[in-house]
Amino acid sequence: MKTENKQLALLKRGLRGLAVIIGGFITAYGLEAVLIPNNVSDGGITGLSIVGFELTGLPLGLLIAVLNIPFIFLGYKQIGKSFAIYSVIGIASLAVGTAVLHHISPIIEGDTLLVTVVGGIIIGFGMGLALRNGGALDGIDMLAVLLSRKLPFGTSDLILFLNMFVFIVVSTVFGLQGAFLSAIAYYIASKVIHIVEEGLSGAKTFKIITKHPETMVETIRDRLGRGATYNLVQGGYSNEQFREITCVINRLEESKMKEIIYEIDPSAFVMVYDVAEVRGGNFKKHDIH
Repeated sequence: MKTENKQLALLKRGLRGLAVIIGGFITAYGLEAVLIPNNVSDGGITGLSIVGFELTGLPLGLLIAVLNIPFIFLGYKQIGKSFAIYSVIGIASLAVGTAVLHHISPIIEGDTLLVTVVGGIIIGFGMGLALRNGGALDGIDMLAVLLSRKLPFGTSDLILFLNMFVFIVVSTVFGLQGAFLSAIAYYIASKVIHIVEEGLSGAKTFKIITKHPETMVETIRDRLGRGATYNLVQGGYSNEQFREITCVINRLEESKMKEIIYEIDPSAFVMVYDVAEVRGGNFKKHDIH
């Protein structure tokens, strides 16, 4: 039994590593076949590597590997050994991929907006696939995580702040238009990464304080097929006690949930949170009616 468990664990690790490698090559394809031939860059360490490649002529893959070394060490210290190993695999795959695909013919030329959108989608899909399987292809996110612990700013704010400097550097090589297009490509890629990493059918948590908690829970159960829990909460000003409803739903059910809430109690106090992962219980897709 223990041997079978070990073999299963090794198989899962191998499949995760393969997915990270595929993500690295997809990202390399997006860079070499779409963005770079059309004078559009990326953000983060990859963007700085592209600038270095244009200025020095050194291989892009070599620059990506070398510039990411400090951040791999940072990921090892701050996040863990497994993350660092998969990141090494991913960055190495990206570096090798850019070398292998360097002379590939561009798949799109001329239409700058189309180039930006397609390139952003491709590299976003590749990076998201790597992140979903435990690895990273760019070190700037790791730096932002570390700085957020030392500074009074959120991780996303720091990523945006750091990339502003990257795109200023990009503008020295690709011009102001190239820098703007690179920023758009990076923004599109970040949205695609989010979708790939969490899935299109991710979950959301609704916390609802209403004057009609029983009716609300019954309607959610009848029309969405979702269960809910109560938490006793107390108003800080009025000291009045309420039953706060907590319900986890599929992202595709969000509009229906809001419709139910408004129908029963338009003045209900509602908080909505993104949920990265849901396990256990009976959480699955239900018919909406």
